Amino acid sequence: MPKRRSGRDNGGESRVLFRFPGLHKDVVKAVSGEMASPRFHGRGSNQTPNREYSTHVMGRFECKNSACSSGGWASKKIAIVIKGFPDNGYNAEVYNQRCKFCDKLGTLILDKESYVERVAYRIKRWAGVEVEHPHYGPKKGLPHESAHCEGCKRGVCRETSG
Repeated sequence: MPKRRSGRDNGGESRVLFRFPGLHKDVVKAVSGEMASPRFHGRGSNQTPNREYSTHVMGRFECKNSACSSGGWASKKIAIVIKGFPDNGYNAEVYNQRCKFCDKLGTLILDKESYVERVAYRIKRWAGVEVEHPHYGPKKGLPHESAHCEGCKRGVCRETSG
């Protein structure tokens, strides 16, 4: 029987995806001097994106289920869909993952640097800015677990098989 951990509740996380408008200033700073400032395209608009790009960011997840023995896990393959809108608008949706021990949604602790880097790179490309393709070292770590990835379940993760 799994150990109960204090400081966690039984409710846990309910969000399948996350948006980070609080990181918009960092994205603007990352593209400044190379293009016009992008605008964060928040909720409440019925405007359809004219571009989409799926990639990955990094981060950690905490399992908030007090009945679960997992404290959390790190991931270098967290699905993100970056969407471009007319007039230099963008947003990004980062998809959650489930705990492999209890199948509850995790609580994301985003690696902000990887998010800003990926979003800034993509919107610069869309704006026609010449950018060097980033080099990522050899893959290290555990394989991607599609069964626990909400991006895979929705067909937006680059690791989705089939």
